[in-house]
Amino acid sequence: MEKRTDKNSYTIIFAIGMVLIVGALLAYLASALKPMIQENERLEKQQNILYAMGVNENEGTSANFVSTEDAPKLFGQYIKKQLVIENGSVAEDTTAYLIDVKKEQAKAKAGKTRRLPLFVGEKDGKTFYIAPIRGKGLWDAIWGYVALDENMVVQGAYFDHKGETPGLGANIKQRFFMDDFIGEHLLNANGEFKGITVAKGNGDPKNNDKLDNEVDAIAGATITGDGVTVMIKKDLKLYLPYFNKLKNK
Repeated sequence: MEKRTDKNSYTIIFAIGMVLIVGALLAYLASALKPMIQENERLEKQQNILYAMGVNENEGTSANFVSTEDAPKLFGQYIKKQLVIENGSVAEDTTAYLIDVKKEQAKAKAGKTRRLPLFVGEKDGKTFYIAPIRGKGLWDAIWGYVALDENMVVQGAYFDHKGETPGLGANIKQRFFMDDFIGEHLLNANGEFKGITVAKGNGDPKNNDKLDNEVDAIAGATITGDGVTVMIKKDLKLYLPYFNKLKNK
């Protein structure tokens, strides 16, 4: 006699039951952990913004954030204004750092108005303007924050990625690459926006020339480097009208 457990129908019912149970469990965990995930994302954004303007725990060649415990206090101490630029108008918004750049880019592609967050920080008597950027690497998304002065000269940068190749494209988040951007000009001598190109064989491996609008590429990571180039040129150019008005004040 055939056992009930040997029937195909039993297998199908069992599989459906397990899917429902696991699905319900995952849904519960996602709901229960959502506040914690959102809090971690909030703290990470604060750490990234602070890192770009030089508020970090860097030692030697390592790139280190301020602690999650200190991030909210330091963010409030160093970030003096959070701005949202939309259709040429500028407004203060204390939650600007929570704006999802990915969603804003999607809105722009759909022909809708894009909001541009910008953070104004002060450190050691100097003013920093920190802008978020987002693009595409070899395998997945890349993003970062770039700190500028009023002349759109880079004062600091932080880059990260979702799935670039370890030891190659993933090195965009290493200090030897990020620090190369410090002092680089986004504008040329005529005041035109040129951005920064991650260039292979640019003849300036130590990046001593800060007026060439180039930094040296990472060996074996051409496509990721191209992604960094594109997101810098595409996203930071959107802030040019703001900086032009800033100069004319």
